[in-house]
Amino acid sequence: MQRGLVHGLAWSLATGAAVTLSWWGVHTVMAGTAYDRPRALPIAADAATRSPAPLSSATRRPEQSASPDKSRKPSGTPDAEPSGRPSGAATSEPPSSPTASASAGNVKGYTVDGGRVVFDLGDTSAELVSATPTAGWQMQVWKQPSWIRVTFTGDGRELSVFCTWHAHPPLVEIYER
Repeated sequence: MQRGLVHGLAWSLATGAAVTLSWWGVHTVMAGTAYDRPRALPIAADAATRSPAPLSSATRRPEQSASPDKSRKPSGTPDAEPSGRPSGAATSEPPSSPTASASAGNVKGYTVDGGRVVFDLGDTSAELVSATPTAGWQMQVWKQPSWIRVTFTGDGRELSVFCTWHAHPPLVEIYER
């Protein structure tokens, strides 16, 4: 009887170890091969007046066009690039006046080392359009009635993009810690 109990216990331990090792191996492989989230496309101020362009397949490269307006960057989405700031430094970017109607808002994108954040900046409030981390970075989003914070962490760094609008028009600040 005791011999059967010892064999049963040994079998249970071996089976548990094998299942744990298998789960850990599969989890590690799957976590390392996760796909990159799609980046948000910038919205031009005159997007409502243009006819929509046909979508291209993900397996084909888009055709090169000779027209200069295809390669131009839309004017409504400037990139805020942090460069060489000391730890704890902040940059602020006041919103420019909307080029479209006041109800349409002002869509602006901010690119930092950890990813890209796009806000729709209105006159008295803001909305998060998208936030996409760069490969190898983690992202967290906090939303409150008068501010939004997107934090990217990776490589021992922490980059935060704040958008606040309490008693003032929306203001975007970038902090690195």
